[in-house]
Amino acid sequence: MERNQITGIILITLLMLGYFMYVGNKTSEETIVNKDTTALNTTKPSLLQTKTKPINLDSSTINEYKSSYGQLAIATSGKEELITIENKNLKIDFSNKGGYVKKVLLKNYFTSSKTPLYLFDENNNHLELNAHINGKPSNLYELFYEPKIEKFKDSTTITFSLNLSSNQNITQTYTIPENGYGINYRISFNGLENIIENKSIEINWIQDVPGTENDNIQSRDRTTINYYTVDGSFNNLAEASKSTEEETLQALKWVVFKQKFFNSGFIAQNKIEKAIITATPSTDTLNVKMLQAKLNIPIQDFYTKQGGQFKLYFGPTQNDALKNVAEGYDKNLYLGYPVIREFNKYVVTPLFEFLQKFITNYGIIIIILGILVKLLLLPLSFKSQVSMAKMRVMKPELDELKTLYPDDMQKQQSEQMKLYQKVGINPLSGCVPVLLSMPVLLAMFSFFPNAIELRQQAFLWAPDLSTYDAPFHLPFTIPFYGSHVSIFTLLMTLSTLALTFFNNQMTTAQGPMKSVSYIMPVVFMFVLNSFPAGLSFYYLVSNILSIAQQKIMQQFVDEDKIKHQLEENRKKNASGQNTGSKSKWMQRVEDAMKAREEQLKNQKKK
Repeated sequence: MERNQITGIILITLLMLGYFMYVGNKTSEETIVNKDTTALNTTKPSLLQTKTKPINLDSSTINEYKSSYGQLAIATSGKEELITIENKNLKIDFSNKGGYVKKVLLKNYFTSSKTPLYLFDENNNHLELNAHINGKPSNLYELFYEPKIEKFKDSTTITFSLNLSSNQNITQTYTIPENGYGINYRISFNGLENIIENKSIEINWIQDVPGTENDNIQSRDRTTINYYTVDGSFNNLAEASKSTEEETLQALKWVVFKQKFFNSGFIAQNKIEKAIITATPSTDTLNVKMLQAKLNIPIQDFYTKQGGQFKLYFGPTQNDALKNVAEGYDKNLYLGYPVIREFNKYVVTPLFEFLQKFITNYGIIIIILGILVKLLLLPLSFKSQVSMAKMRVMKPELDELKTLYPDDMQKQQSEQMKLYQKVGINPLSGCVPVLLSMPVLLAMFSFFPNAIELRQQAFLWAPDLSTYDAPFHLPFTIPFYGSHVSIFTLLMTLSTLALTFFNNQMTTAQGPMKSVSYIMPVVFMFVLNSFPAGLSFYYLVSNILSIAQQKIMQQFVDEDKIKHQLEENRKKNASGQNTGSKSKWMQRVEDAMKAREEQLKNQKKK
């Protein structure tokens, strides 16, 4: 059964490898290359190159705009002015032309080249607010508005108004709190029923996402459009797709342009009745993807007393910043599949945030986090240690069974099960602790690559724990590995091999089973070479702690005492004193063994 136990562990490891390969978006050799030279087709790049300019109205231009904007054509000329409003986290430039956001600077973040990080910039974004006038869509962001700023105790409000008369106007109102990344946005129409047709208002938003991180390839594979439906369903376009992804959707609450560590979101208080979203990988090395969202809003929302109410978000994809933005908005931070996500959300993230309050060195935080996780898993680790000790005690008898039935594997297994039953050993007791600890290991795999806290945080030779450390590069590219060498990944591999060797000395496995266990660490070296240094460093720390932990636990596992207890169990079972019921699993295994023996007997008779 020891062989089956190790086989189970190897299968679990293979499942982990599959999880790493697919969840981590490592689907091809292309994604391991250090510099991106992939040429891909894009759609509609010209929209971002369209620059609106002040219009000099002559008679022909006036006639053209009258047909496009009707009575609103009087607002098509003017002088553009920028209004800047700041809070603790954002610096926002508004324009009176269009009455919309032109630039958003994240004050506490920088690009990988240490330049100011503009999450929203007119050079990379194109916005349209299209209403139907005279049978054609007209962009209300092309018109000029009158700005008015009002300051309150905990917020600043800027209102852009376009007044045709005392009872005919368009107003856009932005409310910026004194801190945070969310902006309340309201659009109101008044008395324009005879000018604007009774059709949905379309917000057309295109963003050519610039590369702000060290690794454009991983940034591209983490950039997409997320969305959340009215009925509470979260989904997104495929992140790592190498071709254009597009979906047409109904009844949404919000749409988010999500980058690796940041996101820009549009949230509707009521609903987005229809959306067409598109994501296309960029052709150059400066940008990563072209994202586009065409959002249809019911026109009735804009004529209500409150107007069409929305919220804009420009900020980090960070737990604290996301949790109060809107329903389901925290799902933009990927923390793994359901069980793993819950562990990350309620255990790992609070621990990490708590440690940040007292420690500024993130390498030290990772070490402490590793120690705390090991303490959390200590009961499972000790149970696994005891199980291995029981197997070592029983090894002479197990070897004897192999000698008695050298050519009959079925008989060997049957006799092993009988022996386990006699001495009171559950064969699964060694596998279950390993299985239960797997979500913790996978949780870290989901947590560290998405932890913005590690971004641009240096430790030892790694300048940025959120991406791979590469002290030197190779003059060639190794398939599935890349052209850079991650020292943390190499150290993690060596520590895993050391831990494997240590574990093999404690098990009763023999032959090729031991050799197979040395292959997986080498495979993971290839898989993790381009993953964040913080993740590899955590696994390195975890391996070292595991070796130390097992050395200590050996002092508390008395094999003579275990042998005595197993002999007592054998005597009780032999005399009928042990009347305890069998586990369901043991009963099923015993029934299966009996059925197999009967089948073999019948075959021999025939």
